[in-house]
Amino acid sequence: MTSKSLDISRLLAAMTLWVVVALAAWAQSDAAFSHAWMSRSYYNPAAAGEENAIHLTVGSRMQWVDFKRAPMTVYVSGDMPFKLLRHRLGLGVKAEFERIGLYTNTRIGAQLAYKKRFGRKTLSIGIQPGVFSQTFRGKEAITPGGQDSQENDPAIVTSNVSGTAFDANVGVFFSAPHYWAGFAVTHITAPGIELKASREAQEIFEFKVNRSYYLMAGGNIPIKNSLFEIQPSGMFALYNNMWTAQAAALVRYNRMLNIGVGYRWKDAVTAFIGVNLKDAYIGYAYDYPVSAISKSTFGSHEVFVTYNVKLDNREKNKNKQKSVRLM
Repeated sequence: MTSKSLDISRLLAAMTLWVVVALAAWAQSDAAFSHAWMSRSYYNPAAAGEENAIHLTVGSRMQWVDFKRAPMTVYVSGDMPFKLLRHRLGLGVKAEFERIGLYTNTRIGAQLAYKKRFGRKTLSIGIQPGVFSQTFRGKEAITPGGQDSQENDPAIVTSNVSGTAFDANVGVFFSAPHYWAGFAVTHITAPGIELKASREAQEIFEFKVNRSYYLMAGGNIPIKNSLFEIQPSGMFALYNNMWTAQAAALVRYNRMLNIGVGYRWKDAVTAFIGVNLKDAYIGYAYDYPVSAISKSTFGSHEVFVTYNVKLDNREKNKNKQKSVRLM
């Protein structure tokens, strides 16, 4: 092998390792949903129980679909309000499955929110204890330069390793008839996940999950004397000494059809379309990248579906009687 071909192999090896490291660092943050305004409890546990219903959500994000092993996230959640000793609370559960390259992340959590009413406004404080599980499929990793180069470098993981750690999120949330806002800290314990091939394995690789901070706000503004409403929203996120921001604006017609646009800072522009079907909502978002990665992919796709199971407000209506008078 010539020196020139050796240089190329080393360059490819360095690029491969750089991608692995970059993906590992990126995996420390939460999913960047374009439908952030539909997945408020994903980022903020204090938003659980905001709807007067059992609120069910299923979301899927397929990012940079042209890439092999491109990032993919599936999110499932359910939450509802309830009363305990005259206190208003919100209860929720969430599960997330994420695949990024050779990494697989699974997050499961339970949410509890305490709610205080001020007229038609509500202030909530929430917590989400849970677990963060990660797997790295080292046996599928391919490093140019031959097997010998992998065996001689202890920094390269060549076996399948996994681990689980306790994780927790906290947040505050304020809602009113026409607007809402919240602040949350995810991975507040900054857990370190010990990745091992087995329980008895002596070789341990640690994956550090950094805290992330989220500030979110949005609203629903009716246009007077029309069937139109404007629904703006935005989110600012800070994690791992980096920050990002995104904003969206949708127009809803006759409480049925939603169309809008969004922008994620130096990352993508988004087009939204959604339909309300009685107690269900189906939304689709297409992200077109505006960064340098646009040369290699046509974009990302995201689908969100929500469904509300109405609750029986017997306590609220227990003193009311139906009238038998016909109008």
